[in-house]
Amino acid sequence: MRLVILDNYDLASEWAAKYICNRIIQFKPGQNRYFTLGLPTGSTPLGCYKKLIEYHKSGDLSFKYVKTFNMDEYVGLPRNHPESYHSYMWNNFFKHIDIDPNNAHILDGNAADLQAECDAFERKIEEAGGIDLFVGGIGPDGHIAFNEPGSSLVSRTRLKTLAMDTILANAKYFDGDLSKVPTMALTVGVGTVMDAREVMILITGAHKAFALYKAIEEGVNHMWTVSAFQQHPRTIFVCDEDATLELRVKTVKYFKGLMHVHNKLVDPLYSMKEGK
Repeated sequence: MRLVILDNYDLASEWAAKYICNRIIQFKPGQNRYFTLGLPTGSTPLGCYKKLIEYHKSGDLSFKYVKTFNMDEYVGLPRNHPESYHSYMWNNFFKHIDIDPNNAHILDGNAADLQAECDAFERKIEEAGGIDLFVGGIGPDGHIAFNEPGSSLVSRTRLKTLAMDTILANAKYFDGDLSKVPTMALTVGVGTVMDAREVMILITGAHKAFALYKAIEEGVNHMWTVSAFQQHPRTIFVCDEDATLELRVKTVKYFKGLMHVHNKLVDPLYSMKEGK
């Protein structure tokens, strides 16, 4: 497990974007070889998406041969609702890059048969050859995707009832009106994400500090589902200084001492221009 600590949110976002960029380019994707990327929503990945859009617009990165699978979607919210995750992904990322819309997979929270939709999503991931890199964020209670506290650590894509903490945290996107916040969602399972060949989790802000402490310094616990990734062979936690506030000083010092190694993963930044 790697813990990458940057000074602030912007630097953490840039490091994550550089890592994704390098992983895609080093993979050498093509017509018969797609790179498969798992993606999150929420406020944390916005800075990362902004940098990836910059790399695309500068000609350094293409998503033509990339397939994406999003972590989750609200149930019962119209697809064109401004707060649906379909709207979020298209407005904040997909419409600014060259991805084929047929290769951008997002769960349908309005499907007639929600379980069949979840099962089909798992099949699509399998047919794509599995996820090469799953990027995720967490809630203040340590949930990954919508795998709320108490979720099975071997769970698959399914329907979940949202915890009150999650509904409260998401109320800011619905004019602060709790009655407008969806109470159910479709989400990939912890096991679905664990199956990815590599996982990168973005954790920023002091309000996520206790969750990072639970993820890094304590044992695996289904009440803090992000802790499951201690057992993944290739996990990178990317965080800012504020998110480390609950960690022991020696833990922070240890991982900061490895930054010269971690930075070799993003420096140099590769480019698709002229095969650089």
